[in-house]
Amino acid sequence: MDLHLIWFILLGVLLTGYALLDGFDLGVGALHLFAKGDDERRLMFNSIGPVWDGNEVWLVTAGGTLFAAFPDVYATLASGFYLAVFLLLFSLIFRAVAIEFRSKQPSAFWRQSWDIVFSMASILAAFLFGVVIGNLVWGIPLGADKEFQGSFFGLLHPYALLTGLTVLSVCMMHGAIYLTLKTEGEFHHKIRGWVKNSIIFFVIMYVFLTVSTLLWVPHMIEKFKTFPLLFLIPGVNLLAIANVPREIYHKKDFLAFLSSCAAIILLMFLFGLGIFPDLVLSNPYPQLSLSIYNASSSIKTLQTMLTIALIGMPLVLAYTMSIYWIFRGKVKLDEHSY
Repeated sequence: MDLHLIWFILLGVLLTGYALLDGFDLGVGALHLFAKGDDERRLMFNSIGPVWDGNEVWLVTAGGTLFAAFPDVYATLASGFYLAVFLLLFSLIFRAVAIEFRSKQPSAFWRQSWDIVFSMASILAAFLFGVVIGNLVWGIPLGADKEFQGSFFGLLHPYALLTGLTVLSVCMMHGAIYLTLKTEGEFHHKIRGWVKNSIIFFVIMYVFLTVSTLLWVPHMIEKFKTFPLLFLIPGVNLLAIANVPREIYHKKDFLAFLSSCAAIILLMFLFGLGIFPDLVLSNPYPQLSLSIYNASSSIKTLQTMLTIALIGMPLVLAYTMSIYWIFRGKVKLDEHSY
């Protein structure tokens, strides 16, 4: 039993869970300022109000997993991406504060200010997640001591920025589709227009990112050359993406949401497949890369953690499923709403 591989898969599952759940959460925030009037914006807040904090549990769990299973990777990313991580935490914190503080005062200025904070923080968080992914694909300068040798602005190269915009676009599409499931009436019809525009935005970014990956980071497709059957994965991914506008056109919003989920899962799978077995690729010296084998904890630690994970993961899944079941259905405003 390859414990290193098992923990790589578990880390991928946690990050994919976060991408699925907080993806639409961040997308709702990115779209927030397109809503007009206090009632529309309150509906958007209440669509994610019961679930946003539970969604972020997946990120916290993934961070804990990275710290315990691959401590060298955690240390390198936390130090090398220090400013980016700080900005990410800053945006997630102020996003949460905006959700809780917005409705504390009836003042229009107060609410509009928190609306801006909420939307800008959501956009920044989604974009920064994409920048981090872009750098992990592209590679970062590492020394023999496993320390980051670059600078913050060196992380903002064109490929990373393009990845950031792509992640933002998929979050906006995912969030817009989620809102169609939670709203009704005139606002619901308005959101359907947002879905169409966000799909166009995502498809454009996806095409540019795919072409850029093929041209600039060919190592991401090396495994496809060795195992041609793997080309079925991007093929299925394209079908899932193409099915989103089809289901929206037929007003099958739930099926469109499932297709969006499938697209995100497959994109995360392609990302993991492309970088495996590395977690942090060293560029320009690949031999210094941090892999699941040279940057992991001891076998005893991995074994102990696996036992804990087998107990904890079902609890996380049960909590998540119960929350979404309890708060299913359309959002309506009442005295308990945000």
